[in-house]
Amino acid sequence: MTRDTYSSLKQKIEKEILKLQKQAQALQTKQRGPVITSIIRSMREYDITPEEIAEAFNKKATRSSPRKTAAKPATAKRPVAAKYRHPQTGATWTGRGKAPRWITAAETEGQNRDDFLIKA
Repeated sequence: MTRDTYSSLKQKIEKEILKLQKQAQALQTKQRGPVITSIIRSMREYDITPEEIAEAFNKKATRSSPRKTAAKPATAKRPVAAKYRHPQTGATWTGRGKAPRWITAAETEGQNRDDFLIKA
């Protein structure tokens, strides 16, 4: 493939992309018009001010992302206390999840995991 053909093909594709982006924007504008009209009609019917909408929108936006559906209530996660400690490095592990390399290496060498338990 020569450079001229590559350049011309690339330009054609970029023009097509631009054309499709404009079509998508026009479609969105066309679809939004009736929705905005309906919202304004409802605002007038219920005597809702734009400030009230902005306030409600900002409250909702700070609470959770508007795109999330069926969000679970946030629960406070507490840090888990370390259960194992490496004697030389002081590295710790809670005992949850995949074992760290220093534990697996020690077990490979024949040591017991209980040797690293933190005494309470």
